[in-house]
Amino acid sequence: MVLDKLRAKFHIRKDLGRAFLAEFTGTFLLCLIGLSVVAQKVLPRPEVNEFIGVNVGFGIAIVFGVAVSAKLSGGHINPAVSLAFLSVGQITIVQFLAYFVAQFFGAFFGAAVVYAVYNDAINAFDGGVRTVGGLKDTAGIFASYPAPHLGLLNGFVDQFVATAVFVFLIAHIVDKRNSYPTWLQPILVGTGFVAIGAAFGYNCGYPVNPARDFAPRLFTAIFYGGAVFTKWFWVPIVGPFVGAVVGIWFYYFLIGFHTPQDAEEKYVVLTGNQELKPLTAKEVEEAN
Repeated sequence: MVLDKLRAKFHIRKDLGRAFLAEFTGTFLLCLIGLSVVAQKVLPRPEVNEFIGVNVGFGIAIVFGVAVSAKLSGGHINPAVSLAFLSVGQITIVQFLAYFVAQFFGAFFGAAVVYAVYNDAINAFDGGVRTVGGLKDTAGIFASYPAPHLGLLNGFVDQFVATAVFVFLIAHIVDKRNSYPTWLQPILVGTGFVAIGAAFGYNCGYPVNPARDFAPRLFTAIFYGGAVFTKWFWVPIVGPFVGAVVGIWFYYFLIGFHTPQDAEEKYVVLTGNQELKPLTAKEVEEAN
């Protein structure tokens, strides 16, 4: 397997070296997410505070989206995540293509049901005139649109970084060497997404999912017209794809390749009485 071969090549055997990388990475994440949250409080855009409910709600949606699909597919529910796992050899190209199509149609029909449920409320708000942008905008319910201050390059950086961090966290959570119980993983992924929203919601609402953004945008084109395809629309598609691949490889090179297996997970069979005895931490490290 690709990751096993790379781990054997890049694994740092010195405890201090591994500890240095871990402390660097942990402190980097602390400041990246924490200071981004502070930036959203300080910068003058009061409505960002309304994202608290959105962050929690979307986080819970991810918890259950991952939970209900994890046993059958791994619970990617995001083509950028699927591409990341394809890049490290954990799914095949055929699986990626199947997941991508399923994710796209899932997002499309999810948006369609939301439109049906909230149709009267949307009509009451915009008077039946569907507009993109402005005081009566409702297109933003379904897809991301950048804040007035945001340029395309900065928008790409925003989506690249947010998705890279999110996939970094996912890679950590699902890495078997970290021994998170399977029932806990969807909760941790959802919690990670709440952190992403709290840190990166300011610029464009942190879509970080090409299917979640493009499929609903395509659906809204039926009612809102071609105006939904602004010059922005490619950013939340390309940015997350690139960021996801970079994020998962950053995880493995900074942390994953250097994480020792738990001593309790490896056993040796003693000759004679066939008694199982846990390896010591030192023996596990030598085996790795």
